[in-house]
Amino acid sequence: MWKALQQKIWQWRGVMIAVPSVTVVVLSIRALGLLQALEFPVLDQFFLLRPQESIDPRIVIVEINEADVQKVGHWSLTDAELAGLLETIKQQKPAAIGLDLYRDLPVEPGHQTLNKLFATTPNLIGVQKVGSSSDSSPVNPPPVLKQRDQVGANDLVLDGDGKVRRGLFYLEDQKGENVFSFGFALAVTYLQRQGIEPEVTATNELKLGSTVFPAFRANDGSYVKAQADGYQILLNYRGTRQHFQTVTLADVLDKKVAPGLMRDRIVLIGATAESLKDLFYVPYSSSLTAPTRMAGVTIHANLISQILSAASGERMPTLRTWSEPLEGLWVLAWATIGAILSWRQRYSTKPGLHPWNAVSVLLAASCLAAGSYAAFLQGWWLPVVPPLLSLMGSSIAITGYVARSAADLRRTFGRYLTDEVVASLLETPSGLTLGGERRKVTILISDLRGFSAISERLPPEQVVTILNLYLGVMSDTITRYNGTINEFIGDGIFVMFGAPVYRDDDSERAVACAIAMQSAMSEVNQQNQQQGLPAIEMGIGINTGEVVVGNIGSQRRAKYTVIGNHVNLAARIESYTVGGQILISEGTFSDAGDLVKVDGHIQVEPKGIKEPITLYNVSGIGGKHNLFLPEEKEEFVTLTAAIPVRYTVLEGKHAVGTLFEGTLVSLSDKSAELRSTHFLTPLSNLKLTLLVPPQGNLDLDDLYAKVLNRAATQPDCVRIRFTGTPIRFAALSPEVSVALDHLRRSP
Repeated sequence: MWKALQQKIWQWRGVMIAVPSVTVVVLSIRALGLLQALEFPVLDQFFLLRPQESIDPRIVIVEINEADVQKVGHWSLTDAELAGLLETIKQQKPAAIGLDLYRDLPVEPGHQTLNKLFATTPNLIGVQKVGSSSDSSPVNPPPVLKQRDQVGANDLVLDGDGKVRRGLFYLEDQKGENVFSFGFALAVTYLQRQGIEPEVTATNELKLGSTVFPAFRANDGSYVKAQADGYQILLNYRGTRQHFQTVTLADVLDKKVAPGLMRDRIVLIGATAESLKDLFYVPYSSSLTAPTRMAGVTIHANLISQILSAASGERMPTLRTWSEPLEGLWVLAWATIGAILSWRQRYSTKPGLHPWNAVSVLLAASCLAAGSYAAFLQGWWLPVVPPLLSLMGSSIAITGYVARSAADLRRTFGRYLTDEVVASLLETPSGLTLGGERRKVTILISDLRGFSAISERLPPEQVVTILNLYLGVMSDTITRYNGTINEFIGDGIFVMFGAPVYRDDDSERAVACAIAMQSAMSEVNQQNQQQGLPAIEMGIGINTGEVVVGNIGSQRRAKYTVIGNHVNLAARIESYTVGGQILISEGTFSDAGDLVKVDGHIQVEPKGIKEPITLYNVSGIGGKHNLFLPEEKEEFVTLTAAIPVRYTVLEGKHAVGTLFEGTLVSLSDKSAELRSTHFLTPLSNLKLTLLVPPQGNLDLDDLYAKVLNRAATQPDCVRIRFTGTPIRFAALSPEVSVALDHLRRSP
């Protein structure tokens, strides 16, 4: 069970890392209040998108617009003019009158009339300003209304962006006494006619009828450590000025108002003129053009409408919000969605780009926005920006993790294929498509001579050490010459020049690379010697021709490689080489140009090739490469006593045919001259057994050699080259080396 759990954890490791990390980061940013500036516009947009509500028939606004100010000819209204206005409204028998005009003025004509009207109108509510700021100070109410407790505070709560999104029920004045807000006082006056009185619940929340109005807290919704003084609620705006019945001051003064328009309604009197500076930014101010502002009297009308509708059960008492833990889970849920959507894309098996990842995340973001908007229509204010950031953040985190994993995979992949092949596979539109194209490519194939014998004699660990050292040095050399290592075939290396990237000097670089590889063998053998390992030798064959290059295989498993007769021919050419030798075909020789220096040529008839071909023995290359193999000067020593041997001709790596007998009549460091009555074809591979007593208690292993096409120094002999390493070293086995070295040096 634990293993199964570990497997599940590993399968979803990206999600399990990204989700909590992104959630913690987003919630931390939110806790600092850095997301308020993004959340408020989203809320404002919801208000703008919400279907229009009907006009509230319970409220009438008497607006004082710019035309009214010009018609009156002065501002503010005199006591006599205000008394006449109120008397006209009072005659319509409204349920309540709200005077949203400051009236802390010196005594003037009509003052007594106005005070008398104040004293005889119990449903009239005046205003005062309680709060103070750097650009405003408290304003006292009319004394008569204050004495009769018919005053409300018309203070508005501004958010950090200057918009009004909260309403007040009451607040404390400078004496520490609670003062009801203007809108709340008018709403209560209206509801008292219906027998509804404000109550305080056991949790100190205000209740009107059966509706409880939860107080705003400092971290409700998207607010972070907001000022929550007094008793505030989130404003659930009904709408703009057009959502209330409105008449102008001039119409009322001229008695042009329809009879009964104000009967049993709340009448609000307030300024809407720009010059009177009672305008504020609200959610409806959000616009791509210059934002419009809402008059303070309209904001109070919205608060009154919200209270009345909630008390009658028509609307929610306020915009509801989730608790902070629940909002945290909301953010966590969307981080999980984003992570899962992106994480699943890593399993895609179709080649090419995968736009579904971005599309799926965008669809999820659309669902988040749509779901939050639907919740808003039901009276819920859910966070949008934090979950959206967590959705995007987790998706980006997963994408980055997958990209980094892909980069790590690419680096790992690069250990098996060259960077050019990886780039061709991963960064081209058809890189992973099965199939190929015909192209001229130069193939280089190298192989260690006599390595099979070494592998049989040494422990596997030492064989691997030799191979890793050899292949590491060769890989670095091949990379320097922009060769593409197609694969390692045991101790052989299959290299392409011209695939996947074709260059005009592919053949030239292939020859230069081969010379550099042979030169690097001294470094390999030096390190082998330091570790007590045998020296090794390498042969290289190169061919140039037209092949098919591409992805060969199936949809489940494929390989980028080259296919064609010229590949097989390159392998044949390599089989003709001896240690330290480089043989190239006519195609490579002509394609590389006069820069290639050769030391003779041979004609061979490879299996599967109809006509004989010419191979060139490379000794160096000029030009910018300027690389040359050291000249070999073999000195043969004639043995005083010929070494009897028994040999057989090899087909590939298998001994076939008859056993023949002969003698080794002379030796050099790497070669010997064999006398035999059997005719041996040049370039034949031989397996020889020494028919001499062992030296001391040493056993003698078999030798492997290739018949050369060079003339021997002794009559009736052929020159053979031992495959592997020089005789005095251990490619043939330490025992044989000691025996042959002793015989070579014997008088």
